[in-house]
Order: sequence, then C-alpha cells, then structure tokens
Amino acid sequence: MPQTKRILITDAAKETIDTLRRRFGNELMFHQSGGCCDGSSPMCFEKGDFKVGSQDVWMGKVYGCDFFMSADQFEYWKHTQLTLDITPGRGSSFSIEIPMGIRFIIRSRIFTMEELENLEPILTGEEYLEQEA
Repeated sequence: MPQTKRILITDAAKETIDTLRRRFGNELMFHQSGGCCDGSSPMCFEKGDFKVGSQDVWMGKVYGCDFFMSADQFEYWKHTQLTLDITPGRGSSFSIEIPMGIRFIIRSRIFTMEELENLEPILTGEEYLEQEA
C-alpha cells in the first residue's frame, strides 16, 4: 500500500507554480511559518531564498517543490492532510506569487486512523540540509 501524502495540490496551484517556474526557474520551495496574519499562509520562494534550520520540518515535495513548515506550526497540523491551493487577492507576504494578484492558501482535512499509520516520513530542517549536502 502506498504511503499517505502529507500535502496535495490543486490544478490551480499547479498552474501558478508552472507560471512561477517560467519566471523564476524550476527550483521553487514553500515554507509555512505559523506566524500571525499572512505568516500562517504558505509562502513560495526561489529554492534557497528562505533559510531552513532546526526549527523547520520538511513535509515532502509537492509538484516538485520542497514544502517546509515551522516545527511549532507542524505540531498543530501534523494530524491533517494539507492541500495547497490558490485564492484571488494580494497577501502581504514575501511570497513570489503576490504581484500576480493571487496567493497560496492551505485547505486541510483530518487524516483517518489508517492514513495516520501509513504517513510519508518527515525530516527536521537540519536532517534535510544534511541529506542535501
């Protein structure tokens, strides 16, 4: 049985990532900090423009992009499957899609007991960096 993905993506978000890749290159990443206001929304960066570390969790790849979340935020979301989506409107973050008049958002649902037993593994930010080195 395949492992349960922690993060999914909508077609609209895929189209946005494709547009961003044409503008910025193929290497993009996401981070969701858990800060206030727009800080709790997922932010898209060119890979390496946001420094991850021991207080971040790598949740896997979504549409070829690494997805990280702050460890504190992950504690709240670890029982949910996330879906990366797009909504109209400008956020007030540093995410690279903001000038397009849209922003990334997260939709979520609680994992079933069976899914919880079969989740894809996570890495700490430090483990991810060691693996990349």
